[in-house]
Amino acid sequence: MHYRRLGSAGLKVSAIGLGTNQFGGKVSAKLATQIIHAALDEGINLIDTADIYQNGRSEEAIGAAIKDRRENVVIATKFRHKVEPGGPNDQGASRHHILQGVEASLRRLKGEYLDLYQIHSWDSETPLEETMRALDDLVRAGKIRYIGASNFSAWQLAQANAIAQSLGLTKFVSIQPHYHILERGIEQEMVPAAQYLGIGILPYFPLAGGFLTGKYQPDQPAPKGSRGENSPYVQKYMTANNFDNLENLARFAEAHGHTLNELAHAWLLAQPQISSVISGATKVDHVRANAKSAAWELTAEEESAVR
Repeated sequence: MHYRRLGSAGLKVSAIGLGTNQFGGKVSAKLATQIIHAALDEGINLIDTADIYQNGRSEEAIGAAIKDRRENVVIATKFRHKVEPGGPNDQGASRHHILQGVEASLRRLKGEYLDLYQIHSWDSETPLEETMRALDDLVRAGKIRYIGASNFSAWQLAQANAIAQSLGLTKFVSIQPHYHILERGIEQEMVPAAQYLGIGILPYFPLAGGFLTGKYQPDQPAPKGSRGENSPYVQKYMTANNFDNLENLARFAEAHGHTLNELAHAWLLAQPQISSVISGATKVDHVRANAKSAAWELTAEEESAVR
């Protein structure tokens, strides 16, 4: 495993991160511990979660798994959405909800601080200054160490950091966007903005919900029990053009002695401003396969051939 700076911050994160949105649900707490320990053994130090994943049970599973290895882990979690039924202030990016949310996440994670606290999505009802001041207060109090965003547009990210800079507040060091070989929309504005602002990109869904593993075949039903059976997200990629692309990508990976899974991760790691690729795992074998992909560093010629 190799490590990269989180944007312009001094913090080093593993090139492959562990996504945990199924922990506490499809992935039991016991299996989550096995997966996390396997990830740490592979050198993965970034574990990404959110308070809404399985209504907080993902954070709880992570807290139980890392209780004796906290110093080796970079914990990234998110706030913004309502975890459980509640009042009108139990969501959003207001000072009220941020201070409430960070304490709840710390309780579930059984920790004293969070390494990276991320706003899960844009909140048009809360002034950015209020959000950035509340996050800065938490950094100064030692509750969180770095802040980031997820699912922001380029202008939203730039505006947030412009406000922070003008007021002498902590700035976002990372952004989590939807990004993979078949989903390149962020290359138009987000990637250039992140480069200019020195913000690290943490792509999620690098395998397009499993489509980029090659488990789905044209004119055949999705394998029983796979996400593609019921997920509109996966099913939207099941087009003739995408299956043709998939065949070409698989052929390219095989010719270079790698798997399609490895190519999907390696391609992302070859793109500008990528700090770590957030890749989910529901089995120990998954996390080991994902970690292996970090060893393939695409040459300029190989990266160009995939485009």
